[in-house]
Amino acid sequence: MATFPNVTAVVLLLRLLISGNLTTATWCVARNDAAEDALQKALDYACGAGADCTPVQESGPCFLPNTVQAHASYAFNSYYMHSSMDTAACDFAGTAAVAKTDPSYGSCVYPASPSTAGGMKNPPLETALPPPQNGAPLK
Repeated sequence: MATFPNVTAVVLLLRLLISGNLTTATWCVARNDAAEDALQKALDYACGAGADCTPVQESGPCFLPNTVQAHASYAFNSYYMHSSMDTAACDFAGTAAVAKTDPSYGSCVYPASPSTAGGMKNPPLETALPPPQNGAPLK
């Protein structure tokens, strides 16, 4: 009986995918070196442009830690997922970057694919951010 090397490779690939040792998932998170005021502007933009920011509200599972950095990361990822993971949608005037490590923690789960994020498709983010829609910053 002939052995098919491609079948062996497929089985190995499936095992790696199932075990979690090989993943293609990416997330969009706030850069550690981004200025807080720039992050706040980008956070306001993301929340006003279709990101699901409900989880970072005071009663949400991602409210703590209550920092602009943490809230921006969640909002950026939501926007990125709603934009079908287009890398152009993960810049936010240089305040965000694509990560390969899942930033989820505790009950705060960052969607890892557009299908788990739901919602609408967002346009790519330009370099200049427009002012917040409601005039009040989200923290």
